[in-house]
Amino acid sequence: MDKYKTLAANTALISIGTFASKFLLFFMVRFYTAYLSPADYGTADLITQTANLVIPIVSFGITDGVFRFAMDNPALRRNVFSSGILVISAGGCFLLLISLVLYPMGHLNMELVLIMLYALCSCIHSLCAQFIRGQGRMQMYAFQGILNTAFLIALNILFLAGMHLGIVGYVVAVAAADLLCTIFLVFKEKLWKYVTWRPDMGILRSMLKYSIPMIPTTIFWWITSVSDRYMIRAFIDSEANGMYTIACKIPTIMTLLAGIFLEAWQFSAVTESQGDTKERDDFFSRIWELFQAALLLAGSVLISFAKPEIMILAAKEYFSVWQYVPILCVASAFSAFSTFMGSIYLVDKKSGLYFWTSLFGALVNIGLNLVLIPSPLGVQGAAIATLCSYIVMFLVRVVSARKIIPLQMHGKKLLLGTVLVLLQSAIMVLQTPGWLIVQILIPLLLFLMYREVVIATAKRVLKEGRNGLRRR
Repeated sequence: MDKYKTLAANTALISIGTFASKFLLFFMVRFYTAYLSPADYGTADLITQTANLVIPIVSFGITDGVFRFAMDNPALRRNVFSSGILVISAGGCFLLLISLVLYPMGHLNMELVLIMLYALCSCIHSLCAQFIRGQGRMQMYAFQGILNTAFLIALNILFLAGMHLGIVGYVVAVAAADLLCTIFLVFKEKLWKYVTWRPDMGILRSMLKYSIPMIPTTIFWWITSVSDRYMIRAFIDSEANGMYTIACKIPTIMTLLAGIFLEAWQFSAVTESQGDTKERDDFFSRIWELFQAALLLAGSVLISFAKPEIMILAAKEYFSVWQYVPILCVASAFSAFSTFMGSIYLVDKKSGLYFWTSLFGALVNIGLNLVLIPSPLGVQGAAIATLCSYIVMFLVRVVSARKIIPLQMHGKKLLLGTVLVLLQSAIMVLQTPGWLIVQILIPLLLFLMYREVVIATAKRVLKEGRNGLRRR
């Protein structure tokens, strides 16, 4: 199959599962804000974000290795999956040991229990899902995403609306949904057939060599994405953190759309990286231009409708958070750009480059948060710090990634597009005279600037769609 068709097909499959599921969860925010106060929502979010910090430590980042190594040689997949089980089992024992140490000391409170439960269930689910994805089983990978969401919504309604469990119900619903989805995958895919009690130690060492640098990488990425919430809580209060958390939900639309594509793109980036280098470089350059156009256009549209989006998304007491949305939308675009450049490291298994570039971004983020959050900017300072750190990380990754694959960056368009969305954000937040006209004008200017790649892609999609219908 043509590489563009393969990428489009995989993107479509993942979209069916991921977009449908995440889109429903996005609108669950309205449900959450009805049953959780801003302070409780902020606390629940910190519990889940802390668990996300624990996950790479407990799993040794092995799920990334399972996906990458499962793609290489079908004959070795039993060893790959079994190595993943072995590592996560060791991590589970580590969590149990911590519990046994903390319990007699009186430090094992409910929040720690919830963090451990969330982390362990997430690791097990991710192991099975990434193994299936590495096999190229995109249909099943998409379906399990929908199923996981169905479990999560049902359990949220039960625990929050039915049993009024509050923060505990919010976290347990996520963990239980992961566990139920794991059970489904094990029996549906007969994953026990891929288990061997004596996996090849050479493969395990290679996987760990690739995965272990991903542990600090994931932590640094987490710092860049989430540390501002802890600092807002420390410098301001839990309610401000809860408000900021809601503001972050709007850019989640961009993160969702980019994530769908990037999951499919990572598969194509590896499989299409072999062969003629000129053809490969051209492929990467074309996809990058399209990705750049899509994210900047999506960010601009979301910025324009920040106020009505918050009115739809959350209860009325959260309305004031619209002012943080514009900067966070631009930050989400550069977060996705950084991830795209990082996918080039995946081609040659250069996990060390993930480490250094993520470290640089995290250091910038922490430094700016410490300066800007206690300043008069307050919560807006956290958004600005996040934006700056992602821009810095992206620029550093561009330099290193282009040494591996010298793709064309379309730098003039990127620079002008970035200036336009930053100008749009500033005018929106400050509500300067004529702000409404600017919110209409800038998305239009961005479309005109990227019209060639957007129209060409639309024509190609329509053509393939018509061909598909004729074949039926």
